[in-house]
Amino acid sequence: MTPVTLTNWAGNVRFGAKQLHRPASIAELCDIVGAAERIRALGTRHSFSDIADSPGDLVTVVGLPAEIEIDSAAATVRVSAGLRYGEVAGHLHAAGWALPNLGSLPHISIAGACATGTHGSGNRNGNLSSAVAALDLVTAGGEIVHISGADRCGAVVGLGGFGVVTHMILRLVPTFTVAQYVYDDLPLDKPEGVLDEAFAAGYSVSLFTDWKGDRANQVWVKSRVGEESPPPARWLGARLADTPRHPIAGMPTQNCTEQLGKPGPWHERLPHFRLEFTPSAGEELQSEYLVPRERAVEALAAIRDIRERVASVLQISELRTVAADDLWLSPSYGRDSLAIHFTWVKDPAAVAPVIDAVEERLAPLAPRPHWGKLFSTPAPLLRQRYERFDDFKQLVRRFDPAGKFRNRWLDRLLGEAEVTSGG
Repeated sequence: MTPVTLTNWAGNVRFGAKQLHRPASIAELCDIVGAAERIRALGTRHSFSDIADSPGDLVTVVGLPAEIEIDSAAATVRVSAGLRYGEVAGHLHAAGWALPNLGSLPHISIAGACATGTHGSGNRNGNLSSAVAALDLVTAGGEIVHISGADRCGAVVGLGGFGVVTHMILRLVPTFTVAQYVYDDLPLDKPEGVLDEAFAAGYSVSLFTDWKGDRANQVWVKSRVGEESPPPARWLGARLADTPRHPIAGMPTQNCTEQLGKPGPWHERLPHFRLEFTPSAGEELQSEYLVPRERAVEALAAIRDIRERVASVLQISELRTVAADDLWLSPSYGRDSLAIHFTWVKDPAAVAPVIDAVEERLAPLAPRPHWGKLFSTPAPLLRQRYERFDDFKQLVRRFDPAGKFRNRWLDRLLGEAEVTSGG
């Protein structure tokens, strides 16, 4: 075990756990979890809050044996939970398979991304956790449990409350090739119809805006080869880019996945950033809110009303669509969604009141925040926005009745007394 001196990726959270365990085997992991008073699993630390911290110990599964076992007959793959998406994708592609979608960063761990409802983009693409058919985890008693069926809907976006995930079974699709184009300056002064056409233009589409005007600075269109049309030089009033782009002006484009329509494997185009580019400690903070897809125009109008405040502390904002799923605490549970992402400057004091203002403006649309990012929505209000929240709470109690995997973040969400034992 190692004394904890860790921060999250952005450096805005310093973990308060007593120690970090790095087991090298499943048996060792079971012993550690069974003996712990309080413990939480730690992923790749890309969350921006204390969601992953523990009043006792932390444990990482990155030292467990790396396993990637493809079942071609079932079109699934069983993977070690600590592996990063970028580490798994190349193996799948070489075997003729693909995951339905990927997030913007291939560097995030599979278990951590699924536990928080992380997503990519696409009108018909669910978030990353929607590909999970089953999972294995170590329970509070140090035993391995396989979760599938009805319990899967509650445990996949589990916020770390059920145990330490060791393996996940993911659904696969045949591998495919993607070409990526970028357009500059899409007018959004009259978004009715424009948004629908823009998001329907590819397999995965992202709109980037700085909220300084009625436009999307860039539109990234990722299309499956064979389904794409020749890109026009002008499209919806936007111009086809003739050189590579980075979402944030002035940042190095060589860190981004290849553009200009050059075909490539799905895992080298669907993310925005290359696997070989390793993000350092990020000089940024992030928030994101998912609203009903049919209310996208209202959502943009709400943010536009306070865009000067937003732009004053913003690096870039990204708009994406996410298909509905059946996972109880997924931000896209039961509804096709528009995700509005904000990459803020790294100034918590300046950003906090703007987050409050964004949430106030979006409140009539019942926004659901990304669990791994910054938000200020009161827990009682969040609970109302999830129809199956009580079922989730009961399932957490069934798997972890003594609260071994709980922390202050999760206790606040569940509406129960904070864990004080162990720290």
